[in-house]
Amino acid sequence: MTESVLAPVVVKEHSHGGGAPVVDVRSRADSVRSFDPADFPRPSGREEDWRFTPLDTLGGLLDGEPSAHRLSVSSELPDGVELRTVGADDPFLRSVPAPVDRVSAFAATRSEGALVVSVPKEAQLDEPAVVRLTGTGSAADVVWGHVVVEVGAFAKATVVLEHDGAARYGAEVSVVVGDGASLELVSVQGWDDGSVHAAHHGVRLGRDARISSTQVTLGGELVRVVETVEYTGPGGDAELRGLYFADSGQHQEHRLFVDHSQPNCRSRVTYKGALQGESAHTVWVGDVLIRAEAGGTDTYELNRNLILTDGARADSVPNLEIETGEIEGAGHASATGRFDDEQLFYLQARGIPEDEARRLVVQGFFVDVLQKITVPAVRERLIAAIEAELAGGRA
Repeated sequence: MTESVLAPVVVKEHSHGGGAPVVDVRSRADSVRSFDPADFPRPSGREEDWRFTPLDTLGGLLDGEPSAHRLSVSSELPDGVELRTVGADDPFLRSVPAPVDRVSAFAATRSEGALVVSVPKEAQLDEPAVVRLTGTGSAADVVWGHVVVEVGAFAKATVVLEHDGAARYGAEVSVVVGDGASLELVSVQGWDDGSVHAAHHGVRLGRDARISSTQVTLGGELVRVVETVEYTGPGGDAELRGLYFADSGQHQEHRLFVDHSQPNCRSRVTYKGALQGESAHTVWVGDVLIRAEAGGTDTYELNRNLILTDGARADSVPNLEIETGEIEGAGHASATGRFDDEQLFYLQARGIPEDEARRLVVQGFFVDVLQKITVPAVRERLIAAIEAELAGGRA
């Protein structure tokens, strides 16, 4: 669906995931951003930003409990990429995008500094920079982290953040892409059973800067990632993609807010998820704000969910807020459907065994997201993980 507008329009809380649509007249322009956790009251679950989240599972992350330990860090870095730590008092950490909720504000203040991945200006990286963050304790251990990815002007880089092990992890991830630079960012949430991951990824794009960001969520009891994009000059381009696979008892929540405040910028959002098993639950909320000064904006968001078994639930809520009619285009599409038995029958009728047919259908569902990941090792590992999810979910 493409939407053309001649006057300021607000489309809020248009739910495709079940229940009656809700009209919410609040503007995302009024959203709070702060490094101070006190600016974010403890949620009760009735707030729009928290109504889908099982708050009890977050535990000490909402109360700012101190870290039990730090995540173990390992890396593979191309020449020229620097990995360093900075202290909590470094003024650099107040120049990055601010947290947008209580957990991320605690992460910024409780982390005692940040891990910084720096790509120098004009660098042209042929290999990805890979940083692995591993929880080495139990899934009940509260751990805080702040990661900064900074890409200098006119550089081109790929950065992969991998999360695994066990933890109750609260994180702030700050991404700053300089003028004319290009970043492919892949974040993989592959936690052990029982783990919790609640994070904010704050992206800031310079003039004519580009980001291709892919969120991959496969493991953990609860994963909640909020990704925001802000533009600081015209010509910015954001491609935001996501792939998630929820199994029995898992809650996976992805929230996005693209704030078009500069003219002639572009954004595309494509998220796809599969669900199987009793009480598997996914949430996708896509917010796009086109401010009055952002003429020439071109934006579109898409969410698709594939339900493989009974007992699973997917909520999909696209929101579009437009303050000017001088745009190139704006729209959204969202759908949730069950596994197509006709496709399965078609493949089986041609001699393909049922398990192989199911695998082909699900891989075909995800293929457009997987193909955009340019790191072969990551892409192949994700395909194997999806196959393992399918095999593990079968009776």
